[in-house]
Amino acid sequence: MPPKLRYSTSEATSLESRTRSDHGFPDAEASLLNIGSAKVSKVSKIRDLLSYLGKNNPLPTPVHKNDVVWLFDNVAYRGPSGEWQAEFVSATFAGKVPAKFVDVVGDIADAVGLAKGDAEEAIIERRIVPFVLDILPGKQVKVSHDGKFSLKLGPGGRNGISSDIKKLPPPPKNGVAESSADVPQGTLGILDMKTVYAEPEGWSIISDVDDTIKVTMTSDPTGILRSTFVSDPTPVPGMPELYAYIQGLVTRSAPWFYLSASPYNLYSFLHDFRDAHYPHGQLILRDASWMTIPGLLSNLTLGTEQYKIERIKKVHDWLPKRKMILIGDSTQSDPEAYGESYRAFPGWVKLILIRKVTDIASVGTEEKNLPARFENAFEGVPKEAWHVFEDPAECKALIQKLVAR
Repeated sequence: MPPKLRYSTSEATSLESRTRSDHGFPDAEASLLNIGSAKVSKVSKIRDLLSYLGKNNPLPTPVHKNDVVWLFDNVAYRGPSGEWQAEFVSATFAGKVPAKFVDVVGDIADAVGLAKGDAEEAIIERRIVPFVLDILPGKQVKVSHDGKFSLKLGPGGRNGISSDIKKLPPPPKNGVAESSADVPQGTLGILDMKTVYAEPEGWSIISDVDDTIKVTMTSDPTGILRSTFVSDPTPVPGMPELYAYIQGLVTRSAPWFYLSASPYNLYSFLHDFRDAHYPHGQLILRDASWMTIPGLLSNLTLGTEQYKIERIKKVHDWLPKRKMILIGDSTQSDPEAYGESYRAFPGWVKLILIRKVTDIASVGTEEKNLPARFENAFEGVPKEAWHVFEDPAECKALIQKLVAR
C-alpha cells in the first residue's frame, strides 16, 4: 500500500502567506503582469490542437535548425524487473528573440532599481531570454545516448516540455553516460547531458537550492529579481565545502538531486551555477507558471511544500532502498516537506539538515526560525535524525558519524 501523504494546511503554508503579504509579493506580481513573457508559438490549427495531447500527439514535429533545445541531466535507476531506466526531460523554444525583448529588459531594470543605460542591463539581456522565447509544443527531440543508443523524446506538451521514462542499456564503466541531441547543425541550446547510473542501494542526497546553496533572498520580491537577473550567482558561504566533504564520504557515484521551486526557465542558469560550485546532480525544477516573470515569484513562494513532497516521492519511487540525506533551509517549507517525507517513507531518510537563515531580508519573518516551528515540522522524527544549523561546518561531524555506522 503506497504511503499516505498529508496535504493539509501546515505552518509552512501560513508562513508563506504571511511572508507574501508582509513583503509585497502580490503587488510586485501585479506590477510585472504587463511585462512580456513567453507564449506558445503560432502553428497550424491542427498542430495546435494536437499539442494538447502531449506525448500522445500522433504528429510530432522535428527540431528545426532555428530552434533552441535544452536537455536535462538525469539519474538512471533499476526498474521493477531490474532493467535500467530514467526520466528524460527536454524543452524546446523558438530561437528568434521577439521584438518585446528590449522592453522586457527595461521593465526588469526598473523593477530592481537600475537607471536607464546601466551596464548591468547587459546581464539582464542574457538571463531574461528563456522567459521571452516562444514555446514550441509538439516537438520531438532525437538523442544519442552514450553514442550508441538512439532515443526519441517527446513530443512536448503545451509548455514545450517533454518528460519520458526510457529504458536504457547497461552503464559505461564509469557509471555516467553522456548523451547529445541529434539535431540539425546550427541548433542552439543545451545539447549535451549526463545520465548518472545509480544502483538501488547506497547513499543519496536531496538538496534544496535557493538560500540553501545559492543566495536568492526568496522572501523578498526585489531580491529574487536581482539575484536572478542581475547579480552574480553566489553560493551560500561554507556550503560548497560541506558538499565536497559529503561527496568524499558517500563516494562520487552517489546520486545527488537538487530540488528547487524555481521554474524550468532557470535551468541553464542553475546548471552553470551547480557545475561551478557543487557536485554534479539532477536539477528538479517546477513547470507551473514557468512562462511568466510573475510566475518566478509565485513559484518560489506558493505551494512549495506540496510540490517538494511530490518530487521527493518520485525520487523515493526510483530509489526506495537508498539511504537519504535531505538538506534545506528555513526560508521556504523545507522543514515541513522533509519532516513529512521522513514520516511517509519509514527508514528511508537518515538525516535532515536545515540551514537557519538569519538575514531577515532572506527569511522573511523571524517566526520561520523559532524552535517551535522546527519541533512541529519534525514531530515523530527522532532528534538525532534532524539538525538545524547556521555554520555548515558543524554538520561535518554529524555526517561522518552517520556514514560510519
